[in-house]
Amino acid sequence: MKQRALWSAVLVAGLALAGCGSASESNSPSGGSTGKLVVWDWKSGDATAASYIEKAKADFAKKHSGVTVEFVAQPFEQYYTLLGGAIQAGKGPDVMLFNGGGQIRDRADSLLPLDEYVGADRQRLAGWDAFAKDSKTYAAPVTLQGHPIYYNKALYKQAGLDPERPATTWDEFVSNCAAITKATKAKCFAQGNKEGIGIQFFLSGLGSGILTAQEYDDWIAGKRNWNSPNVKRVFSLWKEVNDKGLNNEGANSTAMFNDAFAVFQSAKASHVIGLMSDIGHWKDFAEFLEADNVGVMKSPVVTAGTTPSVPYDGGIGYAVAKWTKDPKVAADLVRSLTSTDALKAFYADAGAIAADTTIDVSSAGPAVATIVSETKAGKPALHVALSSKTIELMGRLSQQLISGSVTVDKAVTQLAASDKTG
Repeated sequence: MKQRALWSAVLVAGLALAGCGSASESNSPSGGSTGKLVVWDWKSGDATAASYIEKAKADFAKKHSGVTVEFVAQPFEQYYTLLGGAIQAGKGPDVMLFNGGGQIRDRADSLLPLDEYVGADRQRLAGWDAFAKDSKTYAAPVTLQGHPIYYNKALYKQAGLDPERPATTWDEFVSNCAAITKATKAKCFAQGNKEGIGIQFFLSGLGSGILTAQEYDDWIAGKRNWNSPNVKRVFSLWKEVNDKGLNNEGANSTAMFNDAFAVFQSAKASHVIGLMSDIGHWKDFAEFLEADNVGVMKSPVVTAGTTPSVPYDGGIGYAVAKWTKDPKVAADLVRSLTSTDALKAFYADAGAIAADTTIDVSSAGPAVATIVSETKAGKPALHVALSSKTIELMGRLSQQLISGSVTVDKAVTQLAASDKTG
């Protein structure tokens, strides 16, 4: 009860902050804007994002010097609950941060389409599709997010394997893992599924090596055949990997953030399906393993004839609330938050793979070079195409698959029903 009361107090406080007034056009001779814009996110409180926020605010001030911008950093664990309360009340922040995919699409009715405001940014930024619904764009991408398979080159060397030639087939991959475990005692995968998140990484990280190109495209387009043998193979392989001891012990009781990543960083596992940006990514891993020891590979081929790729989408992006008083001013703030100078700072300090395709990343090391080069042929991440409702169900079922309390067929039947109802 105390925890619930605490979050209720936080929500009320947040709404009070957001209710301080949107920016609006003034009647001053200069024709400028006055007032305040309130931004909700979970990034602005991070030390690594400080330079990014300052650059964005400075860019915005050049256009709207009379408008104050206030960032309210919310805890990510409760972010969408708090945001849901604000949306239900019909008031709250003017600008808000979203993950791409189901989280923003489920709330699109409360957001302002940005298509008329983004202009030339369309060409400079990548990842727009993750923030679109029914041919309308609801946020501008800040980062690209995807799920590369990272591997520890030092462990490969200790096992007598060539670290520059990771496996291209599943059988070869499992064989390499066995050799590494024998030589170093390191498990094959660092896996954390306490939150039910591990299955999302697994689906998107390995999916391009399991689904045919047509199945993959159909999945993204919403024409998902859950009874396909290859779709079922995703979930049977998920169980098989754990049953055969390829994961670290206690995957269902290990938090993805940050315990599973710590298993990889401490060289207790040779591989992890991580992120491109934010956390559990190349910059984090390089601090522990050294940049030259961080490898990136595509999914090995599980189904013959597939063409593996590194999946990616728009990672996070800023949207504008429908209730903001001056949409153009709020949209200008979004443009400042996605300006090249701001995103350069985010890349340099936080290790984000920025959505800005003009930023030079050539000095960041081999892992980043591989990630960026692979995005040219990468397809959207499979889990991002699912609704938040189906994602939550998949997380629960993934835990039951590992524990043995549900079969693959029953899990897939439930997922198909959830996907059908939205």
